[in-house]
Amino acid sequence: MTKSAPQPVEADVIESALRTISIERNGLESLERALQNGLGKSFQRAVELVLGLSGRVIITGVGKSGHIGAKLAASLASTGTPASFVHAAEASHGDLGMISRDDAVLAVSWSGETAELQTIVAYCRRFSIPLIALTAGEISTLARESDVVLLLPKEQEACPHGLAPTTSTLMQLALGDALTVALLEARGFTALDFRIFHPGGKLGAMLSYIGDIMHTGDTIPLVAKGTPLPQAVMVLSERRFGCVGVLDEEGRLCGIVTDGDLARGLNLNLGTMLVDDIMTRSPKTVSEKTLATAAMAILNKHNISSLMVTDDDGHPVGIVHFHDLLRVGVA
Repeated sequence: MTKSAPQPVEADVIESALRTISIERNGLESLERALQNGLGKSFQRAVELVLGLSGRVIITGVGKSGHIGAKLAASLASTGTPASFVHAAEASHGDLGMISRDDAVLAVSWSGETAELQTIVAYCRRFSIPLIALTAGEISTLARESDVVLLLPKEQEACPHGLAPTTSTLMQLALGDALTVALLEARGFTALDFRIFHPGGKLGAMLSYIGDIMHTGDTIPLVAKGTPLPQAVMVLSERRFGCVGVLDEEGRLCGIVTDGDLARGLNLNLGTMLVDDIMTRSPKTVSEKTLATAAMAILNKHNISSLMVTDDDGHPVGIVHFHDLLRVGVA
């Protein structure tokens, strides 16, 4: 029967976590210093090389470096830089065919001597495919054969045995993210571009247009200027948006009456008043092309529950309620 390992006390666990974070933070600080020196020039060359491609960036690696590479390929592809991941071990079994002469290869290997990378390195040299190395092996085979070397500083692993990739993979990930963001910014990739690649989930909801969410037609609570307040209250109650918009003679939105306005006017003789007497003039509005996340920010900032949607001339074309944004996942 195997003997169970002693369970660490809480203080030991917290101390271990803090030590890991401290060691990995040292790695990131070392990476920052490297970027301010020689690594910065190589990083610039890598960005320029990728921007000049007519094909894709092929990321490759094995083990933990392979996992980092797969994440980097996904990040690049979702932010405007066509990219794919090819597992280095599968390359010699047919996957080399996924790499074209218009592509560039970014090989991720801490040592730069990963045996499985040899096939891809040889393939790149044979067909003059640009090769970028993301490695800490300054005089490694990978570094010698590469066109651009993103040389990572060698720092202590957080693993107490110095074996499990921890600090090293964090630095690979951080530099990969830096490359992704630099390319995103260089391409002028916007939030609207981002939406094209992220139509689902919370990101898709946040990047939806108000025009896709708003209520339209007869559901919009509207009354004309000069309408008796009791009549406007009937419309407000029926449509259940917590407000009613007020239109001027040309059909433009000139004011809004909300539940809050009525509550604050309970000491007045509301039955004898017109909407003009109590409405908020120049109400907050959005356009159909406003992002859902921007509309939510307006609602939160001004502590309101609904927004009228108007066209360029100020005519109301829809209304969106706080609950509509919650329903599609914007929160």
